[in-house]
This record gives sequence, structure tokens and C-alpha cells, in this order.
Amino acid sequence: MPILVALVEDDREARKILTGWIQHTPEFELVGEWGSGEAAIKELAAKAPEVVLMDINLPGISGVETITKLKPLLPKTLFVMLTVYEDADHIYSALAAGASGYLLKETPREDLFTALKDVYGGGSPMTSNIARKVVQSFQQKPRPEEMQFDLSPREREVLELLARGYLYKEIADNLQISTPTVNTYIRRIYEKLHVRSRSQAVAKYTYSPWH
Repeated sequence: MPILVALVEDDREARKILTGWIQHTPEFELVGEWGSGEAAIKELAAKAPEVVLMDINLPGISGVETITKLKPLLPKTLFVMLTVYEDADHIYSALAAGASGYLLKETPREDLFTALKDVYGGGSPMTSNIARKVVQSFQQKPRPEEMQFDLSPREREVLELLARGYLYKEIADNLQISTPTVNTYIRRIYEKLHVRSRSQAVAKYTYSPWH
């Protein structure tokens, strides 16, 4: 049976190329394509794809946010990012939101197909330099005794949502607090974790003993 694939990509030309690739490969079946996260959230779940290729930089809500909203609806669906971004912030946000793979758009056709089969088979395909950055983050992992930070229960709630890819406004809405209050909590979290960015905070959260 072919692997059921869905595509969320706002660039029409890129979507056309990817659609053609998938449709002309008997190992895969394209069940739908969307140009925005909002459209995908409304319609994608009904298609029940097994693998979703997701762009990050979408109009409106981002690909990371889209995954965060679709994951509860499609717990068995696997999401693979296909993007031009290779910085730590985007990588960590995508993986924390539930992505199982992270590929750059320069990935050749055959390598993309191999990655789709790999993720379907239980793997976590990544472009080589992306995988190297993830490995480096593990190598830089602090020792457990260095990670006993005095975060309050509310600060841990904020950090949990931050790690799942939520925007500041979404964190505020979820916790029923104001966005300025969220900013205050995040500033305190950064100070306590001794970090300067979202990706560093998420990395420490992911590898911490209280996660």
C-alpha cells in the first residue's frame, strides 16, 4: 500500500513541483495539498495522512503552530518539516512541536523520498547539517546537577508551552494571563536558566531531569 502523504506549502511553484514528484511515484499517494496553515487545520485531519510535509514560513500561522494544532487531531500522523531555515530556533521549535523530521528544501528528489519512507518506518530523517546541530546540542548537554533551577510552577507551565512552539499571545490565552505577563515570566526563565534565547531555554527544558 502506498504511503499517504499531505503537503502544506505556500509557494505555488514549489507545491506544484512537490505534488508532481509525489503523484508520479507509486510508493506514495498524495491525499491533499494546502497553501496555508489555516486551510490545513480546517481540512487536513479529514484526509488522515500518514506523513505530512510542512513548510515553516507560511502566511498567517507558521508551520510550527500548525503542527501544534494538528497533533491532537492526528496523533499517529508524522510531520516532516521542509524548509529553508536551518537555525537552532526553528529546529528546536519544530521538533518540540512534534515534528519527526527536518529537511531543507534543497533536498534532492530521491533523498526526499527516502526520508518519507524513513519517517514512516520509524526514523527521524534530517538533512546532514541539521542532524549535526542536533548532535552538537546533546554533546553540550549540561550535567543533571547543573540543572536544578528554581522555576516556579507557573514558569514551568510557560516554558512547557514555549517548548511546544506556542507564540507569546497563545501562551497568554492558554494560561489566561496577559502577554506582558508572559514576557515577564519568560525574562525570569531566561535569567534562571542562564540563557539568552528561546532555543537555549527549550534545549535545557528538553534535557532537564524535571521534564
